[in-house]
Amino acid sequence: MKADLAQRLAQAAEAYQAAVVIPHCARCSAPCCRLDKLVLDLEWQQVRVLWQVQAPRAEFDRELDAGQGPQEIRRAHGRYYVHQKPCPAYDAARPGCRIYDQPLKPAGCSDFPVYEDGGVIVADLRCEAVAVDSLRARLSEVIGPGKRLRQSADRDFPFLLEFSVRS
Repeated sequence: MKADLAQRLAQAAEAYQAAVVIPHCARCSAPCCRLDKLVLDLEWQQVRVLWQVQAPRAEFDRELDAGQGPQEIRRAHGRYYVHQKPCPAYDAARPGCRIYDQPLKPAGCSDFPVYEDGGVIVADLRCEAVAVDSLRARLSEVIGPGKRLRQSADRDFPFLLEFSVRS
């Protein structure tokens, strides 16, 4: 039953994202794709294609470590993290993402700003499209009678709201 409820909450969060957040992106005053507030987590293949890297991975990594690669990219634990410069896939003229509907799109771009994490729904209030009351109403619809939706802010990151179910 718990797994079923977690799945329904995740589906409700995904539906909210599709209906409310994604349509807002084109008129957002602070697109997350600019990466000024957020960090993008990428795999090598995504870095290679998006930054049009011709060098082998080991050579690229050495350049990054020496401070000679793209300044917005840091690597750690086999992953690449991008911050402080817009994603190369972001088209400011449109505005929008050139790869949003393609397999190359980073997972974080689908998850942000509302996602399921360990049976809890997380909403990142750094996204101006998140309307807490609207999201709460959608999540409340799926939990059923006899259960309450609990909302709390993360102590260390108060812009992250967590929604969990209590009996």
